[in-house]
Amino acid sequence: MTNTQVKLAARPVGNPQQSDFTIEEAPMPTPNDGEVLIKTQYISLDPAMRGWMNEGKSYIAPIKIGVVFRAGTAGKVVESRNPDFSVGDYVTGGWGVQQFGISNGKDLVKVDTNVAPLTTYLATLGMPGMTAYFGILNTGMPKEGETVVVSGASGAVGSVVGQIAKIKGCKVVGIAGDQEKCDYCVNELGFDACINYKTEDVRKALRTACPEGIDVYFDNVGGDILDIVLGQIRLRARIVICGAISQYNNTEPVKGPSNYLSLLVNRARMEGIVVFDNAANYGKAAMEMAGWIQEGKLHSKVHIEKGIHNFLPTLMMLFSGKNFGKLILEVE
Repeated sequence: MTNTQVKLAARPVGNPQQSDFTIEEAPMPTPNDGEVLIKTQYISLDPAMRGWMNEGKSYIAPIKIGVVFRAGTAGKVVESRNPDFSVGDYVTGGWGVQQFGISNGKDLVKVDTNVAPLTTYLATLGMPGMTAYFGILNTGMPKEGETVVVSGASGAVGSVVGQIAKIKGCKVVGIAGDQEKCDYCVNELGFDACINYKTEDVRKALRTACPEGIDVYFDNVGGDILDIVLGQIRLRARIVICGAISQYNNTEPVKGPSNYLSLLVNRARMEGIVVFDNAANYGKAAMEMAGWIQEGKLHSKVHIEKGIHNFLPTLMMLFSGKNFGKLILEVE
C-alpha cells in the first residue's frame, strides 16, 4: 500500500492552478513508539488555505514548497503504539492532505461519533465553529436586542455566527450570494433577513433590514461589502474581521475600507479574530455548542465532495460560491 499525498509545488499568483500542486504516492508510514497511524476519512477545506500558500508574514507560517498541504483532518486510528489511543478511535487533527497520517498524539482530539457525525467535528464543533463562537462572543460581544449583520452567512463560520447571535437574543441579518442560501438562513437557521448581494442593492437592503443601524458586523468577505456596512454602523459598533474571501485571489493589493472614518465618527471598534488565540478554551466552547445542537438551537450544513485527487477543484468551490455549507473532502 502507498499513501497518496497532495503537496504545494509553487506559490500561486491569482487563482491557484493544478500546476501549483503535485499528487504523489509515498510509502505507507509506520508509527514508532508513542505514535499512531490514522486513516484519513475527511479533510476540511477552508478559505484560509489560500493565504497559507503565500509567502510573507501572517498569523501562521506559510506552507513550505514540497511538503504535504496543511489541512484540518478527521479519521480513524488503524495502528497504535501510543497508550492514549486505541485502534478504532476516531480523532481530529491536522496531518494534512494525505490518505494516512502519523501523530505522536499531542495534536489529536478523540471524538465521539455517537454524539455527532465525524464531519461535525470539522464543522460546527471544529475550527469553523470555534472561530464563530469566539469571534462573535468575545470580539463582537453582542447584547440582547442589538442588530448583528454577518457576511458569508450560509458558510461554515457565518451560519454559526448568526445562530449564536440569535441564541443571545439579537436581530440577525445575513448577506449571501445565492437565493437558496438566503432562504436557508431565514427559513432553517432563523435569521431575521438575508440579503442576496448578487441580485439586490446591498446598501439599500441593509437600510431596510436594519433601519436603526448595525451594532455588530461579522466580516468574512471584505471588499465593497465591508465599506457599505461601515456606512451604516451605530455608535459603539463592533466590527469583527474574520476573513476577506473576496480579496484572496487578487493579483493587485488588497482593497481596504475607504469608509474607515465611520469608525471615528461612531467611536466604533474593528478587531481581527484568529481562532488559535482561544485554544485554551476550545473544550468549553465545544461543550456549550454541543448542548445547543442537542437542544435543536444550532444546526450545520455539510457539503461533501469525494476524492483526494479532486482537492484543488473542490477547494476552488469556496471562491466561486459553489459550496453550500461547510466544505469537506471525503478521502475514499
